[in-house]
Amino acid sequence: MKCRKLYPLYNLYKIIMIAIKRVAVTEPVWFELSELKRPGETFSQLLAEMIEREKNARLIAHLKQIADVGDFVELPP
Repeated sequence: MKCRKLYPLYNLYKIIMIAIKRVAVTEPVWFELSELKRPGETFSQLLAEMIEREKNARLIAHLKQIADVGDFVELPP
């Protein structure tokens, strides 16, 4: 006899609801996001791409700051 694992309904609800969140934005922001979105692209995909670009931009800015301000020593070969 095969043992089946049963999940209470509230657990399934909780799992599904974790994946869906709402973000309140003003109408001008909604319009600008809509203008940036490519045909067939979801807002989630657009935002994920924007987040990745922002992370890369922050990393580059941080590395530039380190290069400009940092005190470096030469390592022996």
